[in-house]
Amino acid sequence: MQKITVQGERRTKAGKGVARQLRFSGKIPAVIYSEGKSALLTLTPEEIEKVLHSASGENTLINLQITGEKKDPSDTGEHIAILRDFQRDPITGMVLHADLFEISMTEAISIMVQVEVIGETPVGVKTDGGALQHNMRELEVRCLPTLIPDHIQVDASALEVGQSIHVKDLPVKEGISFLADPSLVVVSVTAAISDEKLESMLSAEPGESKEPEVTAEKEDKEGAGAETKGEEKSK
Repeated sequence: MQKITVQGERRTKAGKGVARQLRFSGKIPAVIYSEGKSALLTLTPEEIEKVLHSASGENTLINLQITGEKKDPSDTGEHIAILRDFQRDPITGMVLHADLFEISMTEAISIMVQVEVIGETPVGVKTDGGALQHNMRELEVRCLPTLIPDHIQVDASALEVGQSIHVKDLPVKEGISFLADPSLVVVSVTAAISDEKLESMLSAEPGESKEPEVTAEKEDKEGAGAETKGEEKSK
């Protein structure tokens, strides 16, 4: 598991105005959460980008070094954290805000890890024209911070059409447990749709469906009921 040092600064003021001022000066607001408490920080977007572009991505261990006036005398200014959440500008893509979560290196945590399909093209795709389905893009695991995997790798090379790899089929390393339902499908190979079926699906009119047949007596009763309701509303 990779660890990256990030420099931060404590701040006391909050609000939209403060956030705008920070961003105008090339910095971003951030918050670190720890055991029910939280503290306001100032970071640079480059520090968060450094974490996101590392081998472990969002699961990178952050050696957070905080400067500035501190309220708690016991605070050494050094914390181990992970990136809990972040926001980007929808137009520029720039990081606007970051949430960090302090962790203990001696306590297990639950975290989402990306699932990566590896190996050669599955047999069912290569020989039978099937389609590889990547059903689970990430999986929740529980382990010590030092054991957090960069990715969960799944080799789908041997899969034939109609075959799947489930959570229960994944190799489990010592000290790591999967929290998802063991019966969930991670990857699978399905039969490809024939040209005739695909053409039929594309040519079908949107919303086209057959109405169930009803007797004239039923139609009369429903019509009478609707008229009665209409009269009551008009009154």
